[in-house]
Amino acid sequence: MAKQNKPAIRFKGFTDAWEQRKLGEVVKEVTRNDPTSEAPIMMITANNGFIEQSERYAFDNAGESLKKYILLQKGELAYNHGASKLRPFGSCFALTTAESARIPFVYHCFSAENKNAEFLSIELNGSEVESQLRKIVSSGARMDGLLNISFDEYSTVTVLLPDIKEQEHIADFFRNLDHLITLHQRELEKLQNIKKVLVIGSGPIIIGQAAEFDYAGTQACRSLKEEGIEVVLVNSNPATIMTDKDIADRVYIEPLTVEVVEQLIQKEKPDSVLPTLGGQAGLNLAMELEEKGFLKENNVRLIGTTAQTIKKAEDRQEFKDTMEKIGEPVAASLVVHDVQAGIDFTNKIGYPVVLRPAYTLGGSGGGIAYNEEELIEILSNGLRLSRVGEVLVERCIAGWKEIEYEVMRDSVGNCITVCNMENIDPVGVHTGDSIVVAPSQTLGDKEYQMLRTSALNIITELGITGGCNVQYALNPDSFEYCVIEVNPRVSRSSALASKATGYPIAKVAAKIALGYTLDEIPNAITGKTYASFEPMLDYCVVKIPRLPFDKFISAKRTLTTQMKATGEVMSICNNFEGALMKAIRSLEQHVDSLMSYDFSHLSKDELIEELHIVDDMRIWRIAEAIRQGISYDEIHEITKIDVWFIDKLAILVEMEQALQAKELDEDLLREAKRLEFPDYLVAKLAGKTEEEVKALRKQYDITAAYKMVDTCAAEFAATTPYYYSVYGGENEAVETNDRKKVLVLGSGPIRIGQGIEFDFCSVHCTWAFKKEGYETIIINNNPETVSTDFDIADKLYFEPLTPEDVENIVNIEHPDGAVVQFGGQTAIKLTEALLKMGVPILGTSAENVDAAEDRELFDEILEQCEIPRPKGHTVFTAEEAKKAANELGYPVLVRPSYVLGGQGMQIAISDEDVDEFIGIINRIAQEHPILVDKYLQGKEIEVDAVCDGTDILIPGIMEHIERAGVHSGDSISVYPAQSISQHAKDTIVEYTKRLARSLHVIGMINIQFIVCGEDVYVIEVNPRSSRTVPYISKVTGIPIVPLATKVILGHTIRELGYEPGLQREADYIAIKMPVFSFEKIRGADIALGPEMKSTGECLGIAKTFNEALYKAFLGAGINLPKYKNMIITVKDEDKEDIVPIAQRFQALGYKIYATRNTAKALNENGVNAIRTNKIEQPSPNLMDLILGHKIDLVIDTPSQGVEHSKDGFVIRRNAIETGVNVLTSLDTATALVTSLENTDVKKLTLIDIATIDKR
Repeated sequence: MAKQNKPAIRFKGFTDAWEQRKLGEVVKEVTRNDPTSEAPIMMITANNGFIEQSERYAFDNAGESLKKYILLQKGELAYNHGASKLRPFGSCFALTTAESARIPFVYHCFSAENKNAEFLSIELNGSEVESQLRKIVSSGARMDGLLNISFDEYSTVTVLLPDIKEQEHIADFFRNLDHLITLHQRELEKLQNIKKVLVIGSGPIIIGQAAEFDYAGTQACRSLKEEGIEVVLVNSNPATIMTDKDIADRVYIEPLTVEVVEQLIQKEKPDSVLPTLGGQAGLNLAMELEEKGFLKENNVRLIGTTAQTIKKAEDRQEFKDTMEKIGEPVAASLVVHDVQAGIDFTNKIGYPVVLRPAYTLGGSGGGIAYNEEELIEILSNGLRLSRVGEVLVERCIAGWKEIEYEVMRDSVGNCITVCNMENIDPVGVHTGDSIVVAPSQTLGDKEYQMLRTSALNIITELGITGGCNVQYALNPDSFEYCVIEVNPRVSRSSALASKATGYPIAKVAAKIALGYTLDEIPNAITGKTYASFEPMLDYCVVKIPRLPFDKFISAKRTLTTQMKATGEVMSICNNFEGALMKAIRSLEQHVDSLMSYDFSHLSKDELIEELHIVDDMRIWRIAEAIRQGISYDEIHEITKIDVWFIDKLAILVEMEQALQAKELDEDLLREAKRLEFPDYLVAKLAGKTEEEVKALRKQYDITAAYKMVDTCAAEFAATTPYYYSVYGGENEAVETNDRKKVLVLGSGPIRIGQGIEFDFCSVHCTWAFKKEGYETIIINNNPETVSTDFDIADKLYFEPLTPEDVENIVNIEHPDGAVVQFGGQTAIKLTEALLKMGVPILGTSAENVDAAEDRELFDEILEQCEIPRPKGHTVFTAEEAKKAANELGYPVLVRPSYVLGGQGMQIAISDEDVDEFIGIINRIAQEHPILVDKYLQGKEIEVDAVCDGTDILIPGIMEHIERAGVHSGDSISVYPAQSISQHAKDTIVEYTKRLARSLHVIGMINIQFIVCGEDVYVIEVNPRSSRTVPYISKVTGIPIVPLATKVILGHTIRELGYEPGLQREADYIAIKMPVFSFEKIRGADIALGPEMKSTGECLGIAKTFNEALYKAFLGAGINLPKYKNMIITVKDEDKEDIVPIAQRFQALGYKIYATRNTAKALNENGVNAIRTNKIEQPSPNLMDLILGHKIDLVIDTPSQGVEHSKDGFVIRRNAIETGVNVLTSLDTATALVTSLENTDVKKLTLIDIATIDKR
């Protein structure tokens, strides 16, 4: 009878005893031989079990020479009684990797009927059997290294056997363990092979691809460097922290084109490329290099994700096939490559349809078509924009809920959900333009779990390693859902998820790309948990997009599947209503509540009609509908916004009404503050002053408390001081007093005119203060930026940048000073409020900042300094403005004071223009006067300088290619200045010195000059950092922001090792090129003028001017020539100047089309111009040419003034919407033709800016 045993540790559900048996009782010896067999010859190694003999030896040393071997079948076992270090008494394995194998005859082979062979081999390799074998081995090893154990002796060992089910369970467990170990070993080998990684950035900031990739890329580069990896970075955007020499070992600010990356790979020889942090630009580049076979040829591999995975997620057809394979529902759709196929399919499934081009970003080229005309227009544009010329036409499920899941997966298959998010707007509005809330608020547990399971299935099937975003449409009336799309990379939503949860997605994704698993990566925020923990949220996060309609007054405000937002704000609160109110006032768009846009003049019927409009003012219309008593159901029926959200908006509306109607007692005030109504709004509604409301709050002890974002709903103690405010609740922000403390004010949401450059300045300033031993506190509300990353400052407050919100923080922290000169206009505007709170402003004093902005004060300073400026007047009304304009003589520049990005600036050439412009300016309440200046057309020159009160340091002088009148942010900027005399340069340095001293600047100053011949005029002085600071820092190697910070703290320029004055010019020429996102904003006029319109910038840097210029155009996406056809139509005063430009384009082989007068002027001067009809004339006209898709370029200089209906506007819009490059300045055209004449894209010089000396 077999002996019974019960082991101490068992799998659940197994209780029977194990039998003790002799091996000979349960196995049969195998000695079969088949001379005709072609089965592989295999051997056993102690490490890896069965391997093919050829892996170990170059020849077969088993049966071939001796003609003796055993033919083993799958599932049979063999015992190799050879001694090894790992297994001194031999090793036994089951054959599992081949159907049959030829085995050396010296092995003992056997089969085990009714037993699990893998379990048996585990038992036979265990310590129990090993001690029995030790006794059997009497006379040691034989000479050939085999232990003298016969099969009969081996059969005498005793083994313990559970029933077959438990054997299988144990075998499975060990098999999985072995698999995991093998994977880890492979990853480890890979890791040891990864020494140098090329990270591809996302390029210039455009609508649809903003600062979130800069933040992710920066975090990932730092994460890779922590692991000792050499990081090479290529990105064309000079404005970001990512392209800073501290972030990577080698930094190339070069155009993101295949040719450039190929040359870079050949120069730097990285072993891996990480493409998943550069948004769509990075992915597309990596795919092109992979498909060409270039990466393989150069032994470079993609890490972070495979080309196959990218294809499955990005290629519309592959994605559809993959989803169908795993049973995930997608909307009825068809991938088309031409317009007719799209029309045919749509006729089958019916209108409306959604169009989604493959491999594009921010829904570029996509949209919803409600009829054939719209279908043709959107589809032909989408086919053009797609990298592979394909567009998905799918059934429109607009009106379903849009839900997103942000998920992470590692290489061994561990998956977690970081965050799920819900769009308030239903499907049909791009998620980047939608108000988003995290975690989702209206899903039941069943829906939440159903979509979570689906997201994890999808990421597993696609084999994604790293972060991934899955978007769903969920039918609000049933459990039906479908997958909209998957982004196999870090995306805008991952930046939001990261900041909402505190989970550093990009950092973790970079570690996963190196082969780490989630359970090996510590969570940097808690310091105690690992990245495999799913974050828990005990608060509500709201994101609102920042849309650019204040810049593009004529643009269509409607929101569709093509993104239009330039940036976003995020707020955190313990209730949805409070989070929404905080987010609204963070936008800096003159909105602070649901009363900010007034629709009260509409009748009920008109309002019901307007509820159908989907634009950025939708929630304000809903609020008015609630006020007018329209039922929730009716509002929901029209807008398809969930009734839960409508009810929350109603709570806010009821509070407004209560504040207006009731006495402001303690309960009402407490509730209003819980809902985040700011004091001044409570005061306005309740008929009190803001001071009275503050006093009441003090009396009732109603103060803001700060809660910590800890990723784990306080299950573990978090070490990260990342806070948000609530009213009611315990304060978790502890005041610290161990060192001096500085408050750095961020720059809020990214918008045209105030972009990522100011975040660059805020971050560098924070790092510099940290180095000087200060405790740093950042206040900001932008989830896309580096400044709101958890480890930049000692404390981060995610709050609106308004006086009251800042004061609440000041009351807890009591900082020793605040810095406002790095946060753009947002921070500057808080100066007065900070002074009232008793917070000293570090650096240039508030009075001196005022003096630069106040027209009369500034004129006095210029007179004292003997510096000329264009003549001008300060006015308040249109009548005064016209009078001033006629005195000065047209053209004049009309603009409000205290603005950034030339907002509201216009060039007026007649009284009608002045009337219209003043009307536009006054749409926004003006506390400040309007400036009317004589408009001078000269060369615009710009200087950034650091001043310590005595000396100044100017890193370099920048010259704008476009003549004065084009906003400096929209102009091509060249360093060092090329075309001004030494005398003009000396004058500029002298004027800069005088101004900095007169304004008592401590820190940064930015001055814009106009040079006419040898005369130098000052047009604008800003005693703060400007948008050119990152670019000039990088190309001169002078760390301006850290220097300015040290100067603010009392160091002098000389102490810091610099000789004051203008620094030596670099050996390079660097050209900053503006990048526009016009095709995303329908109806906006793209003509350049004093109002800024660009969303981002890129850099061209080279030894020669022409190559730098060529690279700058290339980086901005102007990759010519293609068809060598162009259109020229210029205003009369430009007819003479266009001739030499046209001659040069003609010499390059361009065929030139022109309108009547331009054609006449060109033909008279020896340029063959083909005359074409204007738009309103019969075909073939300009429009036919543009829509024919065969035009490279349009040069169209608009007449100054108001008229929008002019041909030019229509030409420029249509050209942009069909992807044709449009230039509206002859200076830009000259620059472009110069660059095309002189450069070969295959022979570019690549410059590592990390090596530019600091001089």
